[in-house]
Amino acid sequence: MKLNEIRDNPGATKSRMRVGRGIGSGKGKTAGRGVKGQKSRTGVAIKGFEGGQMPLHRRLPKRGFNNIFRKSYNVVSVGRIQQAIDAGRLDASAVVDAEALKAAGVLRRVKDGVRLLNDGELTVAVKFSVEGASAAAIAAVEKAGGSVALKSGETAEA
Repeated sequence: MKLNEIRDNPGATKSRMRVGRGIGSGKGKTAGRGVKGQKSRTGVAIKGFEGGQMPLHRRLPKRGFNNIFRKSYNVVSVGRIQQAIDAGRLDASAVVDAEALKAAGVLRRVKDGVRLLNDGELTVAVKFSVEGASAAAIAAVEKAGGSVALKSGETAEA
């Protein structure tokens, strides 16, 4: 067998039906679409329509609640701040807040504030002024000789 002799088995492929080519073809005039109406036109897809029956997306109950007053915080780990200090982008002697982190390139944009989490290790004494912090993060900062001031009056979460 040679590459130029390779063929499909007889009857394996069917040629496509050419519609709209005269009444003698059996698929002329309306081209198998029936007559009139929205679905006889081209480019119509009635998504979710179930012939007048209540569609599935309306039969199912609504779930959940979207709180429009919820605050969205930037989450920053202690290890990420240590990396920025080591790279010389963040000044450890100044107070570290959202604006300082943005200037250092740690945050892309400031949301409703910064929340400090304990992931990594801090070796420099740093003063933080943030909206929230985990208890483990506060312990890690104080162990390194720094302090955490919570702006919004939140207490540390256990």
